[in-house]
Amino acid sequence: MSERLVVIGGDAAGMSAASQARRLKGPEELEIVAFERGHFSSYSACGIPYWVGGDVATRDQLIARSPEEHRARAIDLRMRTEVTAIDVPGQRVLARDLETGAETWTGFDKLVVATGARPKRPALPGIDATGVHGVQTLDDGQALLDSLDATPGRRAVVIGAGYIGVEMAEALLNRGYEVTVLHRGEQPMATLDPDMGRLVHRAMDGLGITTVASAEVTKILTGEDGGVRAVATDEAEYPADVVVLGMGVVPETSLARAAGLPLGNHGGLLTDLAMRVRGHENIWAGGDCVEVLDLVSGRERYVPLGTHANKHGQVIGSNVGGDYATFPGVVGTAVSKVCDLELARTGLREKDAREVGLQYVTVTVESTSRAGYYPGAAAMTVKMLAERRTGRLLGTQIVGREGAAKRVDIAAVALTAGMTVERMTALDLGYAPPFSPVWDPVLIAARKATAAVRAAG
Repeated sequence: MSERLVVIGGDAAGMSAASQARRLKGPEELEIVAFERGHFSSYSACGIPYWVGGDVATRDQLIARSPEEHRARAIDLRMRTEVTAIDVPGQRVLARDLETGAETWTGFDKLVVATGARPKRPALPGIDATGVHGVQTLDDGQALLDSLDATPGRRAVVIGAGYIGVEMAEALLNRGYEVTVLHRGEQPMATLDPDMGRLVHRAMDGLGITTVASAEVTKILTGEDGGVRAVATDEAEYPADVVVLGMGVVPETSLARAAGLPLGNHGGLLTDLAMRVRGHENIWAGGDCVEVLDLVSGRERYVPLGTHANKHGQVIGSNVGGDYATFPGVVGTAVSKVCDLELARTGLREKDAREVGLQYVTVTVESTSRAGYYPGAAAMTVKMLAERRTGRLLGTQIVGREGAAKRVDIAAVALTAGMTVERMTALDLGYAPPFSPVWDPVLIAARKATAAVRAAG
């Protein structure tokens, strides 16, 4: 007899799991039913700011595989269908057709929960006004573009200055908007230490983006037509024809919580190394709705990234399909940009290291992306954290122009391998003047960190 796999969520983790399981087992062995409440499947949410900003010409360029392509591979993908309940003891899910309202129960032998994340949306007066947008799905991106097309004004306010916030600020700037970014922190990009965030702030100001720190938004002001007209803080009002919420996301685990599945301190589902939900033999979870192990701190953390979601899906699909795979954890690598300024981090910030009780040293170096005499050499700042006693690399942050961000991958590999900064100095990296100074900026930071560890005793 064949088994039935039910997948909740039709994007990266869910459909990667379904596709991998299908590669390993044919329809006669494994029936696959997937539910997606949106209009699109298997798309790049990370690409939405670049579509909004015009770097990506069309929405369809962000779609890796359409519902029809999944169905052609014997995956019963039901679009515009939202799962509203999981009956764990009964091994079934309740789904509602969002077009007709019809509800049906579907049984499963194996279940994958890939419900993703939702944008943080504080309960502020006016938060649901016309012209206020969260940006998490293709549907969200389309709604924002429709709003921009329908709005004659050219003033935009972005609330939040994390990855989504700064990327959307760039997108709106590229579309000719006057952009103001309001954020609660000391500096933008709280995923960086404040001294590195200060470089981002300076660059954003230089691009013509008004960045307001320590700004606590109190309400969204609306006009007579019900549309947004300004964003208010304790200190001032900022005129707005459109508002984008860029305060980050939280795991979408309301279904899992109601079903009694285990959640961590960050609200994400807890899984084992095989991405199986803890305590449940036939339920897996992956993507932005789960917490993962931080290989540097040894603690669970919430890191919602498409790279992880696709890896989770591959692991889940392999295990569901009768093979074996594991996802050991992450080191927290991420890159982004604001126009020509590149931002990167991996591992722990100073704040993170203090929270887990690690003693550390930090160094910051200035270097260039190429040999200083070679045309196009651009400035780059590298900050590195190392454990005080052992010299183990703890984290690296990079801010600079072309050629800066992807250098963080050197540190990401070193973190995964548990290398010391001293050992890093011997890494045999590629060198030629068009690509790097003789000493790569990351290795310069490693040398300086090695000296700091020795000086600290």
